[in-house]
Amino acid sequence: MLLGRDVQIHYDWRMARVLNEEGSVLDEAVWDGPRTASSIAERLSKIQKGRLLSEVRILNKRFPDATLNPLGPISDPDWPPIDDQEAKLLHEATNILVKMGVAEAAGDTDRRLDMLVSATIELRSAWTTKEARCVEWAGLFITEADLDSQRDEIPLAVADSSSISDAAEILGVSPPMHKPSEAEWKALRGHASSVVSSNQILQEHEQAIRELAMSYIPSLSALMGPLGASKLIVLAGGRERLARMPSGSLQVLGAHAAMSAHRRGAPPPKHGSVLFSMPQVNRSPRWVRGKIARFLAGKASIAVRVDHFGGEPWSQAKVEEINSEVETIKAKFPNPPKRR
Repeated sequence: MLLGRDVQIHYDWRMARVLNEEGSVLDEAVWDGPRTASSIAERLSKIQKGRLLSEVRILNKRFPDATLNPLGPISDPDWPPIDDQEAKLLHEATNILVKMGVAEAAGDTDRRLDMLVSATIELRSAWTTKEARCVEWAGLFITEADLDSQRDEIPLAVADSSSISDAAEILGVSPPMHKPSEAEWKALRGHASSVVSSNQILQEHEQAIRELAMSYIPSLSALMGPLGASKLIVLAGGRERLARMPSGSLQVLGAHAAMSAHRRGAPPPKHGSVLFSMPQVNRSPRWVRGKIARFLAGKASIAVRVDHFGGEPWSQAKVEEINSEVETIKAKFPNPPKRR
C-alpha cells in the first residue's frame, strides 16, 4: 500500500497509532500490561528520556518511514480519553515520577557541589560579620587584648568563660577596668558561642567540599585546591560545561563586575575571583598576574578535561612542575614594563 509522505506515529503511555496525512488510523498497538501506578510511572519515565515503548517499536518496524510524534495525542481530537481509574493511576504515577526526579538529583554531583559551595559562601559571609562584631564587642572591655594577633582566640575565650575577667585571664591580659552588666555579659557570651559554633559548622562544610571535590575533580583539585576547584565548577554550571569551556573564558570566571565594566569601555579583566585567590596569582607582582592567570587557566582547562573524560588524575609531581613554570614566568619579568 502506498503511503503519503506525512505518516506519523502518535503515542502516549497507553497506546500508539499510525496516522496518515488525512488523520486516518492505519494501525494501532495498545499496551496490555498490568495497570499500576508504578508501571505507568516507568513508562512515562521512558517517554521523558526519549526511549521507545514496545508498542511504538512494533509500529515503527511496520512503518519505518513514519515520523514519531509523542505530542500528537494532545492535538488529536479522536485520541481515546482516559477514564476515571486511569486518571487516578496517572496522578499516583506522577507523584512517583517527582520522587524519582528528586532521587536522581541527589546523584548529580554538580548539584551537590553547588549546594555545598553556595551554603558555605553564605555561612562564611554571616560568620565574618558575627566574628568581627564579637571581637570588637569584647575589645571594649578587654582593652589590652591584641585584636589582630589574638583575633581567633577572643571568641573562644569569651564563650568558655563565666565572666569577662576569666576571658581576660585566658587571653593573658589584665582584668578589665569596666565590666558588662550580667545581662550584657550573657548576650556577649551567647554571641561568642554562636561565632564558635558557626565556625565549626563552616569547617564541616568545607571538609565536605574537599572530600567530594577530591573524588569528582581530583586533577583540578590538586592544581587549584578543592575549594577553588569547586567554585569554578559551580560558576561554570557543572563539570562538563567547564571541560568544554575555552581557557580564556575559564580565566575570567567570577569577574562579573569587571566584565560589565569592560562592556562599557574599561580594560578587560586579567582574571576572575577564583584564579586570583590562588597564591601563585595574588602573591605575584601585579605586572605578571595576567600572564600567570592565563597560564594557570590553560592548565586548569586541561585538568578538568582529564577529570571529566576519565584520564589519569594528576600527581603532586605534575602540580609541582606547573608551579615551577609559574616561577619561571615571574623570573622572566622581574620588573614592571616601561610606560610608553
